[in-house]
Amino acid sequence: MRKIAVLFMVMMLLATGCGKGAADGQTQEATEVLTETQISTESQAEVPAAVVDTVQTDSFSMDYCKFGSGERTLVILPGLSIQSVMGSADAVAQAYQTLAQDYTIYLFDSPKELPDSYPVYEAAEDVAEALQALGLEKVSIFGASYGGMKAMLIAARHPEMVEKTIVVSTSANLTEEEFQTVENWISLAKAGDAEGLYLAFGEALYPKEVYEQSRQLLIDTAKTVTEEELSRFVIQAEGMRGLDMTDQLDQIQCPMLAIGDRQDQVLGGTATEKIGDYMSENADFQLYMYDGYGHAVYDLAPDIKERMKDFLMQ
Repeated sequence: MRKIAVLFMVMMLLATGCGKGAADGQTQEATEVLTETQISTESQAEVPAAVVDTVQTDSFSMDYCKFGSGERTLVILPGLSIQSVMGSADAVAQAYQTLAQDYTIYLFDSPKELPDSYPVYEAAEDVAEALQALGLEKVSIFGASYGGMKAMLIAARHPEMVEKTIVVSTSANLTEEEFQTVENWISLAKAGDAEGLYLAFGEALYPKEVYEQSRQLLIDTAKTVTEEELSRFVIQAEGMRGLDMTDQLDQIQCPMLAIGDRQDQVLGGTATEKIGDYMSENADFQLYMYDGYGHAVYDLAPDIKERMKDFLMQ
């Protein structure tokens, strides 16, 4: 139960099916709306178990899981989460099996010990330091929401390290209005209301039908949340406040794909689209917008992993 719920909340649900294609380099609209989601794995293909390990640098230690056997390297940076995804490493490997033959995939957690203040800029630098400590060069990075912010910062500040970047449901300039949902989450976490936090989290991320279907699961999982986890959540969420990396996006030299949904209730429907305005000078930038899946389009759009693979393998 806990493993499924952790996976649910940080972007790793399996979604199966097929969707509409997109023309390279152009914004497309997918109008299909998912009315129910598969919360357990439907595909039963054999996937080698993920290996959970810890990378140690001079500054911190950070857990990560590793799976896949490809010669290329893909780094996954999950969104803001209430609990760690490391306990669900095998489920993550199952979810990304379509990429595991071509890529060796690394999923990174946050550092084991966080400072009282942890801006997203610092979080991105820590991931870059972890990659260097592991000897990883010329990686592709996929980041969703909070993870997408880190992915863009790494691509901008360390262009020599990044081959391609995919960001989903994210923002390069987090306005006060866009931060309001996160502000509410912070208030619930500070009050120690884990159930309220999980419910608010799920309601904001997912369409109504999906949220209602999963409501009891969220309530049950909230009972497992510790005070330390709530504190870590607040530190990372606060680190997003005032984010503005628009003056750095022109330093991104690699091909980049941004995916969003016009019904995003967390950041608003235009947050991801606006990244395209800042990336207008990058001829290798692509934007794809869905309509109807919400912020968690990375979970619910049935064709999104194939779309990612198509971009990565170009």
